[in-house]
Parts: sequence; C-alpha cells; structure tokens
Amino acid sequence: MAGVELPPLLVSAPAKADGGAVDPSRRARSYQIRVEAAGAQLNIPTPDQINNGDERRYDNFIGNYSQGLPHNSIGEVVASAYRALLTAVHSGRSSDFANIPLGGNAKLAGPQGGLAFDLEGTDSGQLTIPPSPALASAERAGEMVEDYWMALARDVPFSQYGNEPITAAAIADLNNLTVFKGPKANGEVTANTLFRGLRPGDRTGPYLSQFFLLPVSLGTLSVAQIYNTYAPGKDYLTDFTSWLAVQNGQGPFAANVISGTSYLKSGRDLGAWVHTDITFQAYLCAAQWLLTHGATLNPGNPYLSMKNQAGVQTFGGQHILDLLGEVSNRALKAMWYQKWFVHRALRPIAYGGLVHNTLTRTADYPIHSDVLNSSAPARVFSKHGSYLLPAAYPEGNPQHPSYGEGHGVIAGACVTALKAFFNESFVIPNPVVASDDGKSLLPYTGSDAGQITVGGELNKLANNIALGRDLAGVHWRSDAEQALLLGEAVAIGILRDQRSTYNEPFGGFTFTKFDGATITV
Repeated sequence: MAGVELPPLLVSAPAKADGGAVDPSRRARSYQIRVEAAGAQLNIPTPDQINNGDERRYDNFIGNYSQGLPHNSIGEVVASAYRALLTAVHSGRSSDFANIPLGGNAKLAGPQGGLAFDLEGTDSGQLTIPPSPALASAERAGEMVEDYWMALARDVPFSQYGNEPITAAAIADLNNLTVFKGPKANGEVTANTLFRGLRPGDRTGPYLSQFFLLPVSLGTLSVAQIYNTYAPGKDYLTDFTSWLAVQNGQGPFAANVISGTSYLKSGRDLGAWVHTDITFQAYLCAAQWLLTHGATLNPGNPYLSMKNQAGVQTFGGQHILDLLGEVSNRALKAMWYQKWFVHRALRPIAYGGLVHNTLTRTADYPIHSDVLNSSAPARVFSKHGSYLLPAAYPEGNPQHPSYGEGHGVIAGACVTALKAFFNESFVIPNPVVASDDGKSLLPYTGSDAGQITVGGELNKLANNIALGRDLAGVHWRSDAEQALLLGEAVAIGILRDQRSTYNEPFGGFTFTKFDGATITV
C-alpha cells in the first residue's frame, strides 16, 4: 500500500534566516535555527571572572571554602589539600579532581558539574557575578552579624518581628553596623525590613509569599501547604568538636528532629523547608496555583488574540511547567561554575569558627570589629558556650562553596520564567497569613492587602527561599542576592533561544527584572 504523501511544512517568518535563502525542508530549518542561536550566543562578550582575592591574600586559605578537606586542630585547612583542590579547578581534569584528599567520608558536591556545557542558553563561562565580600571587610562582618541574629531568632514567628526582645535587639544592632546591605526604610532597618529581600514586592504584605501558604492542586491531588517542621530550640555545631568534624567532612551526620507539622511560621520552619525541598517544587506549586485560579497570562502571549486555538506545549500550561525544570538545571550549572571555578568563598559556619577562635584568643584573624563588637556573638555564647554560628542542620551545610547560592539561582531562574508567562500586575485575592502556632491560616488584613500582586509575590517567593538558607546558617545575604540575578540571566538566555523556535506570531514577553527594569525577551 502506498504511503500517504504529507504536504510540505510551511516556513514561518520567525524561523527564517535573515537575508538567506529559505530551504523548505524541516531538517534544514532546524539546523538553521540552531546555527543562528549558537551565533547569537557566540557574540555575547566573555566577562572577566574575578574573585575577592582572599585566596592570594592568606597563605592559610582562611577566607575560602575548605569543608570536607582535612583541617588542623583549630580548623585551618591543610594547605597541601587545598592546593590539590586548586590544581583540579585550574586544570579541569577529572584525574586531578580524583586526587583531592578528603578529611572524612563526606564527598565534595559535584564540582565538575560547573564545567558542563549546554545546548540552550548562555554558556556558564559567559555569565558572571561580582566578587564576594572579602573576609576582613565590613560588609562581610555585617552579613555575619545578620546571620547570628537569624540564628537567634529562628523560633520567633514572622508576624512578631520587632514586637519581641530578640528581633528588637537585632534591629538595633543591624542599625549600628558600618556596612549593611539589607533592605531599609528611610535609611533604617525596621520590623518590616528585617530579614527581607530587596526586590519589588518583598516588603508588601506578610513576610511569607502567598505561594507558600495557599492550597495547591496537583492534578486530582489537593494539597494544603502544611509541612514537617523541626524541633524548636534545637541547634547544631555549637561545640568545637562537632564543628571541626563538619569542617573535616567526618560523617555520617545525624538527622534533624521533626516536631510535627504546620504552615510555615518562623525561620526554623522555612529553614526546614529549604533543607529537603525538591529542586523547583515551590515554583511548580506557584505555577499550578496561577493556572488554576484565574491568573491572567502575560500580555505578550500570542494565544490571547487567537479565537480558535489555545496554547499547550508552546505558550500553554505544559510549556511553563516543563520550562521550570529546564531553567533549574541550567542555572545550577552556571552557579557551580562560579562556586568552584571562580570564588570558592567560605561558608558562614566556617567564618563562625574564625570569630570563635579570635574571641577566645586561640588565634588572631583579620575579622572586622563590627562582628566582634556586636552583641549577637555574646548572646550566642551565653546560650551555647561558644561563639560558633548555631546551625539549623547537623551537617551544617552542603559540601560546596558558599558563593553564590544554589537555591537562590534556581529561584531567580524559575521566577523569571513565571514572570514571562503570567501577568505580574494580577492582584492575588483574599491573601492569608499563618497563625503564630502555624495551625491555621488567617485572613491578611494589612493596609496593603489589595497591593499583593503576582509579580511581587513571585519576587518574595524567590527571596523567602534564598534567605531561608541564610536563616538556617548556610549562606550569606550576598550569596542570595547575586544568585537571584544570575538565575535571572540564565532564564533570559533560554527564553531568547526558544523565541526563534516558535511558529506562532510572537513579539516577545515583557516583564520586570529583579532590579525593577522592564525587559522584552
């Protein structure tokens, strides 16, 4: 039986090569699109990759990440082990990575993943973030003071920030810092800016994004966002023996104690969430809520003007849900390049060891006086008997450098993708807030309740997750802030590459970047 002859595929204007002959075959069109995308990416300038210089500044490498390598009795990395790490990251050879010595049985987390190439979006080597704050700087000290207060305030309900003694003291102390780059109102840290982000919408409404609180439907599964929470008052690595074991990577480490379930209500609850979440879980839930609750699409969506068609795998629900996974993995590759091959910045928990050794006169490190004179380390000592940063997790933090943040780069990429697909100005009706015991949701009745928008709550969701890692003692504020921007850049690169693949007439998505600027992609 003879086969049925198919009509030739039409060639749409967006898929044509400018000034070139049009080949009617789909194979040639596909090749042409890929070549043009590669050419566009090739024309993106390669930036200088610059770190903060601490690695050259200190012979004992105290300003850099070394967790998992062998350390001496006061927590300084064995220099030969760190040099083996440098040999590997400078050569890029798998054999050199295999020769990095460990101080225990905890493996380094995926350093070679930062060297992976991709076939979509801007290459990791063509993206960058600025140097992290230097070890001895006032900015780094200010970030550490904030991390100490975040640890001390882990069990304070978000709704009580500024209304009880711990966070009131935190606000006063942060206002005394030489440099603090967190949000302020009229030049001052306030209850409404404490531990919040810098982006549009971050300070509107309650601390937590509505996308962390509102119920979600996943197919026929209805989900109330009630989560396992960790036992209040239970912190880790506040004695030098357990702290040093973590620096050496000497596991296995204990598991957190789960105390029950509740809506997220405090820094400890949010820290538990960002400890065990699935890569793009929060953004999948946000997308599902938006798709099932009448949120309007980005005005640039071509199907808004089509009377007889609806988007599915292009510009529809399937597209945005799948895109979240695409941008997440590519964002992590870009961040791993920065973590391992550029910055190698130390973690706050390691910096806490430097503070402890300095204040106990075990060693003399170049720690800025702002953190040494802060009341936060003294409060930690009064509670735990050391100046070490109380960790939310028994293992302290993952086995990879601090700057920038993995959770933050995924947040930046996924939120950018969501803003490209949904109308940022859509007002979320009937906003809620968790009760202080986390057992129920209450109507949010603040004066700004009518100003809670999709764009603002997506920005807030990104910062909740990024700063949630800070609340756990895992990261610095600069890790979170720069990760959001890098993730945004990754997502924009992917959206640009995808634009040339569509058959629909498409003028681009217009949305608001994290810095408040408007962009069309």
